Amino acid sequence: NIVKQYVDGAFTAIDNISMTLNEGEIVAFIGPSGCGKTTMLRLISGLEQPTSGDLSTFGETIEGPGPDRGMIFQAYTSFPWLTAKKNIEYGMKIMGISKAERSAKADDMLRLVHLEKFADSYPNNLSGGMKQRVAIGRTLAQNPKILLMDEPFGALDAQVRWEMQEMMIEVIEREKKTVVLVTHDMGEAGFFGDVIVLMREGRIVQQGTLSQLINEPADNFVERFIRAQRTALHVLEE
Repeated sequence: NIVKQYVDGAFTAIDNISMTLNEGEIVAFIGPSGCGKTTMLRLISGLEQPTSGDLSTFGETIEGPGPDRGMIFQAYTSFPWLTAKKNIEYGMKIMGISKAERSAKADDMLRLVHLEKFADSYPNNLSGGMKQRVAIGRTLAQNPKILLMDEPFGALDAQVRWEMQEMMIEVIEREKKTVVLVTHDMGEAGFFGDVIVLMREGRIVQQGTLSQLINEPADNFVERFIRAQRTALHVLEE
């Protein structure tokens, strides 16, 4: 029964949502701009608190950001004065992990995101896709149980976006993470999501597999939304 309101209750961003995310699943939130999908992600991350309702992970009430949840944003979040490896080490350093252990873990993450040759490079010498790989490596190095992704590939061009999606699937499968993804792209939602949650005006309109949304739309809104996304879905099928 999650509700999130702003402006002293004048605007309801999340309107009485109840759902369960299962461990090991990739859940993709999708919907038109302003539907509440990013707000829902921020609530799960603990960056915002619900106006009412109960939100928990692994039986523990969410009261703020925690080490069990790691967030990857659309904007690149590398520290420009640190090398790629030092960027990945940063979160572990804050957590008090020893220098030797975080160095070894950072090397593993660099290999995982295919940046081992760029360990000593600074962000201003890396492409957008590389910077995002650094951010992914830094988040994963802290070993969160749940990986939260807010349109992480939205700022990349089509070819780099596809390469990053392929890499990210490999990473998720190796690390066996529970993932919550926010995207505006049905093709991306279908590529990643075990479960797709389509939202409208702060409510869940339908949730299920891509096939269910396409073949068994819950109402006219779902049918129209899928039709508008036809190009993305065609690319996915190809």
